[in-house]
Amino acid sequence: MEISAAGRLEVRITAADVGKRVSVRRLSETGAAGEKFTDTVGVLTSWDDGVLLITRKSGESVRILESALVAGKVVPSAPARRRGPAATYEELARSASRAWRPVESEWLGGWELRAAAGFTRRANSVLPLGDPGLPLDEALTAVRRWYGERGLPAYVQTATGAEGTQELLCGELERRGWVREVTAEVWTGALAPVADRAEGTGVVLAREADGAWLARYRRKGVSDVALRVLGSGASREDGGAGPSVWFATVPGPDVPAAVGRCAVDGRWASFAAVEVDPAQRRRGLATAVMAALARRALDEGASAAWLQVEADNARARALYAGMGFAAHHAYHHYREPASAGTDR
Repeated sequence: MEISAAGRLEVRITAADVGKRVSVRRLSETGAAGEKFTDTVGVLTSWDDGVLLITRKSGESVRILESALVAGKVVPSAPARRRGPAATYEELARSASRAWRPVESEWLGGWELRAAAGFTRRANSVLPLGDPGLPLDEALTAVRRWYGERGLPAYVQTATGAEGTQELLCGELERRGWVREVTAEVWTGALAPVADRAEGTGVVLAREADGAWLARYRRKGVSDVALRVLGSGASREDGGAGPSVWFATVPGPDVPAAVGRCAVDGRWASFAAVEVDPAQRRRGLATAVMAALARRALDEGASAAWLQVEADNARARALYAGMGFAAHHAYHHYREPASAGTDR
């Protein structure tokens, strides 16, 4: 906290510091036991009508009354991560977009509008990678119109917690009533240690998701559109070569015991759709699937990997941490106001 030469706590931030990373202390309780204080660190995303909005690294927004402030200061950006390969947010966001392509997309300035008949939020949301070229309210109106024409709810995918992420946009969406429905994290790690984890005996690799693979894949109602998204490395709208996509299967008596998917895109390999028969967990099948896919990705020239994991998936987080992965940033899906949810 900021302390003056006289030893007093001071508030040394103003509304002019919106967009900067700050640390504040506020009075949270006064009672017989004395005063209690709460500290908050994050990006100051707004300061209006006596209320501050601070967005934490996790994406959580904290509202603080100006009258409750005891101290505050601007602080340096969070130190660079020391685990895993170096990567910017934009590099990972673009890689993720190429690895999971929609069936239809359109650019609004620096925003990519993506649609795939509702199959996953990632393929049916706006990816803001720059300025939309319009004032925000006009851009959001255009977004809602575009998705409405396709019978879909409007979602905007944002990120927090790394250099160049979108805490300010998160704050602006929340001020306009957009609802954060899903938060997950992007984790990164070196690829070679994953390939070395296990021999991967019995893992079968293929270029396409066959009926057996789909029988284990957890999402219901896999349609032709879904198959196009799953195999989305085959082409890219910019005319360049898309990622190389591989599907892994551990055969079982009726349906596969485990499956997984990997898209190889330059130096990056992305893992997704790693599913294991609940009755066969704790046998190392997920590790075997990822190891086999990692070895293929190494053969194709990749050296680093990323994956996405939800905050409440403790089993997956423990598995990935054991492989050397670590969180890089959080990402969120904001839904237009006054709308119901859909499957991620």
